[in-house]
Amino acid sequence: MRHVLFVCTANSARSVLGEALLRHLGQGNFTTYSAGSTPRGAVNPDALDCLERHGLSTEGFRSKSWEEFSGFEAPDMDLIVTVCDSAAGEACPIWPGHPLVIHWGIPDPASVEGDEATRADAFDLAFERLKHRINQMLALGDEVFTADDGKTRLAAIGAAADVQSKTGDLV
Repeated sequence: MRHVLFVCTANSARSVLGEALLRHLGQGNFTTYSAGSTPRGAVNPDALDCLERHGLSTEGFRSKSWEEFSGFEAPDMDLIVTVCDSAAGEACPIWPGHPLVIHWGIPDPASVEGDEATRADAFDLAFERLKHRINQMLALGDEVFTADDGKTRLAAIGAAADVQSKTGDLV
């Protein structure tokens, strides 16, 4: 069982989508979590609507601080994935277990203004980008977590996506 934490500043949208997606796609092989450096205090309702549209459970999500995962009683993580640029640039806590820490930047769907359909499109795009990256991670197999180049290979998923997003491709 691998433990993976998705981190974003507010822990209200992207990190929650990542947590839900890996829990679903990982088929019981992952315990997933999400947290934020400055949690908003509530999960964005549009994020929960997005999960429902895609048939994923919305149960149990809450906006929480990454401090819950940095103490002695916190589970040892195998992987920390920052999904927003501001969280990636912050001084992270010391994570128990010395996990791999990588960045997969995803544009913030919560910053998109407009009607319900416009916001839904933004959340669906973030969902699809995270789904694509998580599927790429899963295709690497479990040995990526212990391989000498595992962090490089996992980080490359986000780096390749950043390059592709500048060309307009779905990543």
